[in-house]
Amino acid sequence: MQAKIVYAGSTNTSYLQAAADLKELFDLSISEKEVRRVCKPIGAERCAERDTATAAYQALPLVERKDAPVGVTAPDLAVVGTDGGRLQIVDGAADEGEIDDDGEERLNNGRHWREDKIGLLMTMTSDEHEVDPCPEVPNTFVDPLRILKLTRELKARSAVPKAPSVEDGTDGDAELLAEESTAWKPPKVKAKHLVATRQPWAEFGPMMASAAWQKGFYGAERKAFLGDGAATNWTLWREHFSSFTPILDFIHALSYVFAAAMAGRAFADGWSCYARWIDGVWQGRVEAVIEELAARQLELGMWEKEDPASSPRRIVGRALDYLRNNRERMKYAE
Repeated sequence: MQAKIVYAGSTNTSYLQAAADLKELFDLSISEKEVRRVCKPIGAERCAERDTATAAYQALPLVERKDAPVGVTAPDLAVVGTDGGRLQIVDGAADEGEIDDDGEERLNNGRHWREDKIGLLMTMTSDEHEVDPCPEVPNTFVDPLRILKLTRELKARSAVPKAPSVEDGTDGDAELLAEESTAWKPPKVKAKHLVATRQPWAEFGPMMASAAWQKGFYGAERKAFLGDGAATNWTLWREHFSSFTPILDFIHALSYVFAAAMAGRAFADGWSCYARWIDGVWQGRVEAVIEELAARQLELGMWEKEDPASSPRRIVGRALDYLRNNRERMKYAE
């Protein structure tokens, strides 16, 4: 019964809904308060287990931390990804003055936003090649209808064509690539694990490193670290995963390139520009795209702080900065 209560309490967005599910599915008359009382201590135990494992990892000599643990077989291909998001602590989720997971005092006002940090650990399989196995950008990324849908999913900041948010992501990219009919096949996921917290990034990094070490990731022959352009991702990479190849999420790069190509242009003109630029990005010719973006910026003029988010010169400026800041992580052909 305890297992059923914890399952309902941890997979629902509220203890009230968990209590309703337990009543409907198992005929268990348990109040939402009781669901909470059962779940919270077990959640605290899990956090304590995680923190103990993280502390033990950090106490190891550096040479041991950068290798696979004894008895653990390192995967052939290890991939780490991180991102930050937002969630709201709703009314009733905490007692007044309760200390939160990130060490801050909660206010029981129903409108307290917090940042969550989520890490993805994947073991994968893929073929190795002497040269780029897919030199031409997949049709998925030069299909107008799909790209419009994809960029909308990235939560646009201005009118169509839309300028996507830096921090938001989409699940559609993997699905679209899977549909691509080419000789090249994307890497396949063998196993997937998640690490998540609301603690600060400085605490999240060691948690990620500890979890990756336990699974032998540091001993893998091939290692990759994936993230969007947020500086926090790459600080974490430098401090804990510098032996991993850094890769900027291609979908976020695409969203900036698309927005910049369309800014201040009719769709037909913007699309031809986008197709040329995204092909250059896919092939690793990022510097050439940066040069064209810089020329476009001069044509439009430098953007000012007063410019609205929908301003073409501001959209181009943001894309130019994004590509310049991440150029070393955009060697997609390699």
